[in-house]
Amino acid sequence: MKKQLYIISLLLLIIGQYTNAQTGYKVTKIFHIASTGGWDYPTVDPTSNKLYISHATQVNIVDKNNGDSIGYIPNTSGVHGIALIDALNKGYTSNGKTNNVTVFDLNTGKEMGQIATGKNPDWIMYDAFSKKLITSNHSGGDLTVIDPKTDAVVATIPIAGIKLETIVSNNKGKLYVNVEDKNQIAEVDIINYRLLNLWSLAPSEAPTGLAIDVKTNRLFATCDKKLVVMDATNGNIVDTLPIGGGTDGVAFDPSSKLIFTANGEGNITVIQELSKDAFKIIETIPTKRGARTISLDTKTHKLYLPTADYDPSINPNSKPRPAMIPGTFQVLVIEK
Repeated sequence: MKKQLYIISLLLLIIGQYTNAQTGYKVTKIFHIASTGGWDYPTVDPTSNKLYISHATQVNIVDKNNGDSIGYIPNTSGVHGIALIDALNKGYTSNGKTNNVTVFDLNTGKEMGQIATGKNPDWIMYDAFSKKLITSNHSGGDLTVIDPKTDAVVATIPIAGIKLETIVSNNKGKLYVNVEDKNQIAEVDIINYRLLNLWSLAPSEAPTGLAIDVKTNRLFATCDKKLVVMDATNGNIVDTLPIGGGTDGVAFDPSSKLIFTANGEGNITVIQELSKDAFKIIETIPTKRGARTISLDTKTHKLYLPTADYDPSINPNSKPRPAMIPGTFQVLVIEK
């Protein structure tokens, strides 16, 4: 009996150490980028050394290992995001102020054309299942669907709501879209180009970032200081966890089952997916104020968060966002 109790105690100790373990992630590098203006979503290419950073009227391309400049893509006014299709050697930017998408060559960064979209295209992604490129048109309330083989618009999908944010795919023909002004997630049939359902996130509000675990069918939506876990098969809310404020992006690492929320207040909330219905906050990683968007390199497991330095005399809670100090734009590298 004593031996059995000893073994049980030892197992409980090991389990306790694992569940309370810190990730080891921290800021290891800061890439300083000499250009002006605001920013939105970064995109890391896991198949190359390139990191793409949306930055006001251009996209900066830097070496994801050391931050050295590789080039830039100009004339992307109000750029929000970047999507990459390595098989076609093409990239795409969503240009919010000009209501279009810029097509560029992945090797050279040279512009190959532009495609008109709905109003203020925000998130942009390539869905490998349908082989379509999609933008969420933040002020237009719809999705623009593009065939990247021809760069032609093949469909427009109306969504109830006028503030559309992040899109994710289940890789089986369904898309999920954050509807910020309605506090909902839209389920979309990307094969037949139609809205299927609108699922409430209430009482949580203002969803922005969205990620998915395609194996467990769980959606991770960042709302106002909350992460909502939703069942992607029926819209049921599985769990709600507290996170930092000012979040605009979230990343899920399928290998470690870790969820990272980029909190603009200056930290990352790390949540462990223990099972499809069990989640636990395990760590808060210090970053810098303004680091609200995020990109995960699925091969190296590094995280990239753009931000800048701000005038300390300005109220950090003021709206619109306080002005950045000129010349301080940067990307934080978070790794073990």
